[in-house]
Amino acid sequence: MTIYSFSQLILNWYHYHGRKNLPWQKKKTLYKVWISEIMLQQTSVKTVIPYFNKFIKKFPNIKILSTGSLNEILFLWSGLGYYSRANNIYKSAQIIKNQYETKFPEQFSQIIKLPGIGRTTAGAILSLTLNYFFPILDGNVKRIIIRYYGIKNITINMISEKKLWKIIELITPLYNTNKFNQGMMDIGALICKSVLPQCNICPLNISCIAFKEKNWKKYIYKKNHIINKIKKSWFIIIKYNHKLWLEINTQKNIWKNLFCFPNFDTKIMALEWLKKNNIIKTEKYKQIKPFFHLFTHFQLHIHSIIIILKNNKNIFYKNTGIWYNLNKPQKIGLPTPVQKIIKKLNYKIEDKSL
Repeated sequence: MTIYSFSQLILNWYHYHGRKNLPWQKKKTLYKVWISEIMLQQTSVKTVIPYFNKFIKKFPNIKILSTGSLNEILFLWSGLGYYSRANNIYKSAQIIKNQYETKFPEQFSQIIKLPGIGRTTAGAILSLTLNYFFPILDGNVKRIIIRYYGIKNITINMISEKKLWKIIELITPLYNTNKFNQGMMDIGALICKSVLPQCNICPLNISCIAFKEKNWKKYIYKKNHIINKIKKSWFIIIKYNHKLWLEINTQKNIWKNLFCFPNFDTKIMALEWLKKNNIIKTEKYKQIKPFFHLFTHFQLHIHSIIIILKNNKNIFYKNTGIWYNLNKPQKIGLPTPVQKIIKKLNYKIEDKSL
């Protein structure tokens, strides 16, 4: 099949079957596409849509976003995961405000310098919004290329990336780049899926090597072997009246700048913290059933100690801590496990069933 035929098949398929009514495709702007592309990193469209809608309702343009606080952004991001993306959006908004007079830049060389943006994201923003000729190479596109051309034993490294970039640069059309890029992403997400691809309805199956060999499992992008480790964390849940003590997480890469319960790697460290803050065992003290929270490369086994204070004089106040009001919750970023615990407690922390 010629390069022209490949791109034409993608464009024809997109014309009839491509996604054209996603929230960020309506009244399209560089700003909206930027937010959607950052959210879509490592995350499915279905998951992103409600978060995107809430985000755009609060921050409809870059000017309003640039006046927002990191806490407001993290609050809207809570539950979406990969929180470095939210931090990068905040940093980028400040850069755009200070360097580009609150106007989203239109040059590839400017966009790619923004935090959290690489070649594919920068190319997607410009091609999908302005129809500029910029190929993209996200996970969906890589999977299509590897299966279509029958590329074996390809692993994540610079040599493999260069090889795939050369291919996508050749097959991306100069005209209708926006439709081609969207079509490739749609086919990767809806048809050429990582598991159980629907090869029979794929527009490329006439020449796809993986389809001809009836063995799509043979052609994968091999990741370096990562042991899915189990790590432990001890949460200290301190309740006084209708409030819970939370602190900004500044020490760990996960949940950076989000509000969390004080958390420690071992139970001994947790108990030492209690002792240091004069929270002694005479206070009401109990635990809730441990649970797992999954990350990409490890599982976090979370244990929780609940302390119910008769007064709050034990807690020394600091700039990184707040009393979270259960009756009138502050709009702050909370990790999923913290939200889960608050929901589980359901205001009934004294219940003996816990």
